[in-house]
Amino acid sequence: MSNNNYIQQNITKTLELNYMPYAMSVIISRAIPEIDGFKPSHRKLLYTMYKMGLLKGSRTKSTNVVGQTMKLNPHGDMAIYETLVRLTRGNDALLTPFIDSKGNFGKQYSRDMAFAASRYTEVKLDDICQEIFKHIEKDTVDFIDNYDSTMKEPVLFPTTFPNILVTNNQGIAVSMASSICSFNLKEVCQATIKFIKNPNVDIKKYLKAPDFSSGGELIYNEKELSNIYETGRGSFKLRGKYRFDKKNSLIEIYEIPYTTTVEAIIDKIISLVKLNKIKEINDIRNETDKNGLKIAIDIKKSANVDLLMHKLYTMTPLSDSFSCNFNILINAVPKTMGIKEILSNWLDFRINCIKRQTKFDLSKKQDRHHLLSGLSKILLDIDKAISIIRETTEDAKVIPNLKKGFDIDDKQAEYIAEIKLRNLNKEYLLKKVDEISKIEDEIKNLKKILEDETLIKDIICDELKDISKKYGKARKTDIIYEEEIKEIDENQLIEDYSIKLFITKQNYFKKVSAISLRSSGEHKLKEDDYIIKEIEASNKCELLFFSNKANLYKIKAYEMQDVKVSSMGHYLPNILGMEEDENIIYFTTTIDFKGDMLFGFENGKMAKISLDLYKTNRKKLSNVYNLKSKLIFIKHILEDEDMLFIRKDDKAILINSNQIEKKSTKSTMGTNVFTIKRDDFITNILDLDKIKDLELSHYKENNLPSNGHFILDKDKKYFK
Repeated sequence: MSNNNYIQQNITKTLELNYMPYAMSVIISRAIPEIDGFKPSHRKLLYTMYKMGLLKGSRTKSTNVVGQTMKLNPHGDMAIYETLVRLTRGNDALLTPFIDSKGNFGKQYSRDMAFAASRYTEVKLDDICQEIFKHIEKDTVDFIDNYDSTMKEPVLFPTTFPNILVTNNQGIAVSMASSICSFNLKEVCQATIKFIKNPNVDIKKYLKAPDFSSGGELIYNEKELSNIYETGRGSFKLRGKYRFDKKNSLIEIYEIPYTTTVEAIIDKIISLVKLNKIKEINDIRNETDKNGLKIAIDIKKSANVDLLMHKLYTMTPLSDSFSCNFNILINAVPKTMGIKEILSNWLDFRINCIKRQTKFDLSKKQDRHHLLSGLSKILLDIDKAISIIRETTEDAKVIPNLKKGFDIDDKQAEYIAEIKLRNLNKEYLLKKVDEISKIEDEIKNLKKILEDETLIKDIICDELKDISKKYGKARKTDIIYEEEIKEIDENQLIEDYSIKLFITKQNYFKKVSAISLRSSGEHKLKEDDYIIKEIEASNKCELLFFSNKANLYKIKAYEMQDVKVSSMGHYLPNILGMEEDENIIYFTTTIDFKGDMLFGFENGKMAKISLDLYKTNRKKLSNVYNLKSKLIFIKHILEDEDMLFIRKDDKAILINSNQIEKKSTKSTMGTNVFTIKRDDFITNILDLDKIKDLELSHYKENNLPSNGHFILDKDKKYFK
């Protein structure tokens, strides 16, 4: 293909022209909420419902709302309906729902409980939406054209409370994300009032902690929460609630963390039971119904409930974390903020809304005052006004003649001319004129509000008090202080029993309980495979596997499922994630990482390394011994012992491991034990417990390195 078919482009410029508009659109118009607490998709949906008269009217089919919303939101009907579902009371996703619903809207806490189709469900706006749309018709916020310029829609809602903190919001944009937890409406209103009156207030006194529609318990860590409140970033832990029916040996979980689902918890528990990591559970059922969430767990009568629940909190999503990233659009610019900065921005926004509303009201009052001022002038001579209208021959000249007769302007003349004949009586006109003094007082008050921001803040505080009283509810998520949680030793969670461990040449591994071993038959092995090492140990021990590539793999014994002798066992490359062509050459067990590892090499050197150096949280360690010379001996020792070094079946020396200097570097070559020539090498290093009747004193060597001692003829049989 000719190069003429290609056009060379500057990649940075191409990205800027083609990708940047998309990225900005996702950030500004889709994923990140604004200071009113809504994303554009929420706002378009709720405003459509408002225009449909669903704030005070009866419910309508959800499909009607979805169809009407398409005039503002050019997405598919399912995307719009999913947005609607999340905002409903029936779905339980929000602490303060915005949509009153009837029908099946699924549940936020369930993965499998699907919502019904939009043609079956009904919705209307919830009462709290009166606070979301309050005075929206009074120019409190800007309006823009919809996507095809056939309608107007609000840029923001003039929400009278900091909805940004009350409604939890998560969104992933391009190169950034937002994750805002929900707070209790009552607490938010109280904290906002205190903040308005004193910006230096300790906000944690009033806004205690996040609150979620799913309830559960929040593990209160003051340092973590303070960091979130100050920076807008961090995480905190949530866990489910349970009750125990001792009579029936039944645990009922009835509230779970907001971040997980019933099915995820049940699936994980079933998996742990199958892996033999939890043995106290007989059965688990999802008994969630119209009365609410319930996971029923039948347990063994001998089970320790506290220990079992600690296991479930530790090993399943019954305990989970919520990560916060308070990233909010402020004037179309994303910004991550702490609580006080969010409240400060919301307060500025709300003050501006009230100023705009006040200006709107003032303009209307001034217009009304102007009209009534003109009306007061005809009171001086009503007959004259009637005479002017009656004697004017052309309709178009009524207004000019009234203006001339009473020295009034066009608007005033138009207003007077439109008064019905039946209202041209003194009582009606006097009542209208009496309004003037009342309107003048209102104008005076409105001007006062515009001039004094303190009065505006008082209005905001009064609104917040009213909202708290009308819509405030008790917390759903309980606060549990970290220090109150009963600590349970991890070792208590592990069932302890005797086991026997076997490893084969082809990397098959068996963990067999001592009880099972007593009644077992022969080992099942591959035809050309055989057992190379076996150890008696405890289920609480840690297994250390050393490979021919100087890697160490670590795994807890209790993490491996028990097997029968009659099974092939676990294939270690799959369990440990070993490299290609890698083989396990040695394994040992430990509980406290005491003792030393000995590595003997073909070049006559030996390394002695404290086992404690391998005590890390990492499951795989590299370069755990030196690879420059061939490894011919490896052993874990708890106390020093004798060893016999053999050179080419002709010379040998007997040493004790206490003669080997302990090294602090895992990949060390170690101490030179046997001095050998260039073509010589060590063929073997033997444990003395495997050999009897050796002339030990002949081979004993106190000074290292050594040239070795010739093997006596009577001992040669042991070294063949």
